[in-house]
Amino acid sequence: MTAADDRPQLYLVTPPAFAPEGYGDTLARVLDAVPVACLRLAMASTDEDAISRAADILRDIAHARDIAIVIERHVILAERLGLDGVHLPRGQHGIRKLRDQLGPDAIIGAACGAARHDGMNAAEAGADYVAFGPVGASPLDDGAQAGRDLFAWWSEMIEVPVVAEGALTPALIEDLAPVTDFFAIGDEIWNDADPLAAMRSLVAPLGL
Repeated sequence: MTAADDRPQLYLVTPPAFAPEGYGDTLARVLDAVPVACLRLAMASTDEDAISRAADILRDIAHARDIAIVIERHVILAERLGLDGVHLPRGQHGIRKLRDQLGPDAIIGAACGAARHDGMNAAEAGADYVAFGPVGASPLDDGAQAGRDLFAWWSEMIEVPVVAEGALTPALIEDLAPVTDFFAIGDEIWNDADPLAAMRSLVAPLGL
C-alpha cells in the first residue's frame, strides 16, 4: 500500500457517449465516495449542443465538489462553457499558442502515448501535465504500451506531473503508484454495471 502523503491522485474520464442526466447521477455517486482531483469530459460527439448540455451538467457537479473539469479537444468550448481547461489528445502541438489564448490559470494537459520525446516537448511548451498510456495491454492504435520505466524516469527527471492511463488494473495501479502523480480512469469503471464498486476494486491498492 502506498503511503497517504505519496499516493497518486485520481483523474476521472467520462465515457465517449452518455445521457447527461442519468450519467450525472452516477458520476455524483462516484465523486462523493472516492476522492477525485480532476474530471475530463471526453465525448466522441461533434454535436456542439450535446457537448454543451453535458458540460453544463458535469461542470456544476464537479465544481460543487471543488473538482476541476477539463474538456478533450474542444478548446473554444472550454472558455465558452466555463471549464477549467483542455486535454489535448495529440500531444504537444499548439500548447504555447493555447496558453496565450486561455491564460495562465487554465489547465492544459497533453496525451503523449508512450513517447518520452513528445512528453518532454509538451512539458517544455508549458503543459500542466503529461499523460502516457495505455499502461496495460490494449488492441487499440499500434498496441504500444507506456512501461513502468518511462514513468520512473519521468518522476525522477521531470517536474511536470505525469498521468498514467489506459487499460489499468489493480496490479498496474499498485506497480505504478510510486512513479506517477495521477491515474486517469474511465472505461475501466464505466463499462461495469456498478461503476462505484468497480472504482473501489480498481484503486484498492491505494488504500483510499
